[in-house]
Amino acid sequence: MKWLDLPPVWLAGFVALAWVQASYFSMGLGFGDSWADLLGGVLVGGGVVLMGLAFVEFRRHRTTVIPHKMPSALIQSGIFSRTRNPIYLGDALVLAGLILRFDAVLALPLVPVFVWVIERRFILGEEARMRREFKAEFAKYERKVRRWA
Repeated sequence: MKWLDLPPVWLAGFVALAWVQASYFSMGLGFGDSWADLLGGVLVGGGVVLMGLAFVEFRRHRTTVIPHKMPSALIQSGIFSRTRNPIYLGDALVLAGLILRFDAVLALPLVPVFVWVIERRFILGEEARMRREFKAEFAKYERKVRRWA
């Protein structure tokens, strides 16, 4: 059951909810012309790029990407010098982009709900573990780099 408690599973669930809303409960609402498709594609692409940049840094520093495990290094380089959570930010961008592509107007509130769930379910625990492990180094990093920048 632990594999169910991973961010990609949560993202897939929220994407499925958006798709169901667009497919079965559109209520005649839509974003209109092709601007939503274009912006949705840009958001999905941007999210995937953010995730890719983060995975490169995890690989370079030889530490875990699994949220509930203790990382062996505090990554502060690359995309992590701009945001403490590039993968989660990428997930939120992918969700927002897919909502636009699906034309799921009523699913837009899922984006802040997803961010809230991810923050409570993963980020707070990760940051608490890193505070204990990396102490002053993490405190300095936390002051310098925003969570969702």
